[in-house]
Amino acid sequence: VQLVESGGGSVQAGGSLRLSCGFFGYGYSYICMGWFRQAPGKEREEVATIESEGSTSYADSVKGRFTISKDNAKNSLYLQMNSLRPEDTAMYYCAAVYARRCPSPPPSRYRYWGQGTQVTVSS
Repeated sequence: VQLVESGGGSVQAGGSLRLSCGFFGYGYSYICMGWFRQAPGKEREEVATIESEGSTSYADSVKGRFTISKDNAKNSLYLQMNSLRPEDTAMYYCAAVYARRCPSPPPSRYRYWGQGTQVTVSS
């Protein structure tokens, strides 16, 4: 599976961004996909995940502000980010693993990773 992110950028606090992740080489099997982020000097953390059957999960820090979705027909994963805060500033990565249920942390349990896209939120 190959993953390619896009849609990052710079925005003021309170603004919105939509990240996209194209996935290629996906076989017909259960797959868990997720968004992760890593800020300078911090560990990579899970932001949101979505399972093949549509179940989603969010980090407490983004609940009510971010929405993960997937369009299998377009081979695309999305992260809609609203009400952005300076603390959301990080490199954002999409990731995938063949599994019916998304694994618990650590992020290393995900096998496939994109190259990342930078999100910068200014106050």
